[in-house]
Amino acid sequence: MKRKTLALLLAVTMIGGCLTGCGSNAAPAQDGAKAENASADAAPAESSDEMGKLVIFQSKTEIMDQLNQCAEAFSDETGIEVEVWETSGDKYFTDLKTDLSTHAGPTLFSLAPGAESVEMADYLEDVSDLKFIDKVSAGMVDEVSGKKVGIPYTLEGFGLVYNGSLVDPKTLTSTDALVSYLEKAKADGINGLGFSQEDYFLIMHVLNTPFAIQKDPADYLAKVLAGQERMIDNDAFKEFGKFMEAVRANCTNPADITYDNNCGDFATGKTAMIHQGNWCYGMFADYDVNFDMGITALPLLGNKKVAVSVPAAWYINTDAAPEEKAAAKAFLEWLYTSETGEKYLMQEFGFVPVIEGMTSEKLDPISASVAEAAAKGDTIPWSMANWPAGISTSLAPIVMQFYVSDMSGDELVNQLNDAFVAAAK
Repeated sequence: MKRKTLALLLAVTMIGGCLTGCGSNAAPAQDGAKAENASADAAPAESSDEMGKLVIFQSKTEIMDQLNQCAEAFSDETGIEVEVWETSGDKYFTDLKTDLSTHAGPTLFSLAPGAESVEMADYLEDVSDLKFIDKVSAGMVDEVSGKKVGIPYTLEGFGLVYNGSLVDPKTLTSTDALVSYLEKAKADGINGLGFSQEDYFLIMHVLNTPFAIQKDPADYLAKVLAGQERMIDNDAFKEFGKFMEAVRANCTNPADITYDNNCGDFATGKTAMIHQGNWCYGMFADYDVNFDMGITALPLLGNKKVAVSVPAAWYINTDAAPEEKAAAKAFLEWLYTSETGEKYLMQEFGFVPVIEGMTSEKLDPISASVAEAAAKGDTIPWSMANWPAGISTSLAPIVMQFYVSDMSGDELVNQLNDAFVAAAK
């Protein structure tokens, strides 16, 4: 397979196990290199001479330049040689699977927690011995087959993104309260809540909530897919149907609204809330936004939690040589605990903090709301990560029909249920 590689051949000759570094960063890097060696079968490494070469392959194209600079800084401070493979975009997951299956894979790589990490479980090293593992935000370390295997890049969250001058999020405490607000907004000539026509923004994200607030979301989903439970018999989905009827009656038909239009209407004050995530903030750069904003929960059954999850996480190749796994763990220790590593995570990558005590002065107000929710544990999972692959193409047409017909909320829920069962066959 042909791939352009961006090799950083920056190994620094080490004398007597001492690390060359900059100021106070040298000691933390050395500690991470010593203490966080790969696995039980790897002898403790006292210097970079005892570390293997680190090969990184990851999926986020938007941080490639910064990651190469980060790898160079890590090499400068620790003497460990790093090679960063250029990401292959949409082919990333396919290329990664090929590399790993032929034992030509990277040492450190990224996956989306959930279906991807479960599929790749046999290649994932246990990272529970990382020093900072207990400081990661609650529920954000990816666990597969009882092992802690994935360290989160950042957090993303979605819910009701609100204009603070048009709606007080503290009043949205229930489905009835939200419905009342939508009715009032319509009477005042404002679109109370905006969705857009793209599958994920039309139905996938909003349908996540009634699944995610179940006592055991995974068990409930499994029973729905097996035909053992009907969504309409569940109070959360009954309220979801009621909520959707209120959106249809009081808000703009999303069939006519693109993602760009939806964000633009919010930025200009035409729409009070949009069901979106912290990624949408960049859409407001071209507008003179002069109001406070944040993100709050979709309050089905009184839910107060925002859907927050990890879009990507770091994983170590369990088939790599012990000294290579040691290098990967040293890199993660350095990235998440050193001053330089934190600078790259927070300032250069622009990530939401996932480590206790880590802060960022660059967070936009929506991301700040997501970070606050995560820090408090006020989050629900992205249950949709475990839905049948490709189900969005089955759900979206049903919802589009709902918006242009007199289909009841109960009928909508039943048709969505049937789509889940069919997708599981």
